[in-house]
Amino acid sequence: MINSSERPTTPDIINGIQQVGIGVSDTKAVFNWYRKHLGFDILLFKDEAPATLMTRYTQEEVCHRNAYLSLNMHGGGGLEIWQFTSRIPENPKTPVILGDLGINAMKLRTMDITTSFEDLKKLNLPYQTDIMTNTLGISSFYFQDPWDNLVEVVEDGYCFSRTKQSTGGVLGAVIGVSHIPESIRFYKELLGYGKVLSEETVKLPLNPNREKWGLYRKVVLQHSRPKFGGFGALLGPTQIELLQALDRNPVKIFENRLWGDLGYIHLCFDVHGMENLRQRAAGLNYPFTVDSANSFDMGDAAGHFSYVEDPDGTLIEFVETHKVPIFKPLGLYLNLKNRNPTKPLPKWLVKTLGFHRISKDI
Repeated sequence: MINSSERPTTPDIINGIQQVGIGVSDTKAVFNWYRKHLGFDILLFKDEAPATLMTRYTQEEVCHRNAYLSLNMHGGGGLEIWQFTSRIPENPKTPVILGDLGINAMKLRTMDITTSFEDLKKLNLPYQTDIMTNTLGISSFYFQDPWDNLVEVVEDGYCFSRTKQSTGGVLGAVIGVSHIPESIRFYKELLGYGKVLSEETVKLPLNPNREKWGLYRKVVLQHSRPKFGGFGALLGPTQIELLQALDRNPVKIFENRLWGDLGYIHLCFDVHGMENLRQRAAGLNYPFTVDSANSFDMGDAAGHFSYVEDPDGTLIEFVETHKVPIFKPLGLYLNLKNRNPTKPLPKWLVKTLGFHRISKDI
């Protein structure tokens, strides 16, 4: 039974971070690397189609794309690995530095930060910081993947199921903002991140030059209520870290580029009650900028998706999942449309996503 303190306080429910979108130039190479080294070995779906509803962010041009959704069964959000097939994706105009406006990094959870650190160190990546400990006693470190995407690995005790890798799924994101109070309002009032875990002024290394440091105002937010129904237990608790540069003028990461170009393109939340969420977002003056309106079909999965922008234009996606493939050879799909949205799926049923595990490079 769900007690009163755990009930949703809004007519819509945000279950957690479903995935972080990453614009890439080779979906297979990125999937294979994250599968092999960081445990994202569940390939829930792959789909190739035109992004017909995203023309607002692709210069009014319908762009074709190839997308993979991969999960890590340790627990946490997944990766939507997204590649243009109709154009060559562009790099940021200048290397992304912490505090630039947009998604700076995704946060991955680990129950053993020392093992995660040493495993990644063996890969001789071009950038990896030392392990740092914050004012709450929580340890973390940053690294850049082979495609220059910045990743923070954070010590976190949550685990949905044991895996071979020490790292888990997506715990959250580091988002560069221009005005902390305004951003707190957005993530608190619309998304429910009302618990402030920490708020401090800090110095952090400026990637990719670890010899230089920047001064930041840093606020880490956590969702105000526990995980909810559906896949909430797999997604686990989440964090949003807001980072405001205090000693320089940050640039907008996707300035004069298209959504889908190289880098972190969006942060996606698993939700229930899209119609109510649309009304609430409009009432808070954060209207949907994209809305699939009816059920979308992404190959093996189906649902309803929409987008809003945070105060600095960072794209936030909402997905209400209606259908998920369980075992395609037998035509087994999970229909979520008519389920009680506050009732978690049985753990054994969520673990059947393991049928989608990929054990070698594709």
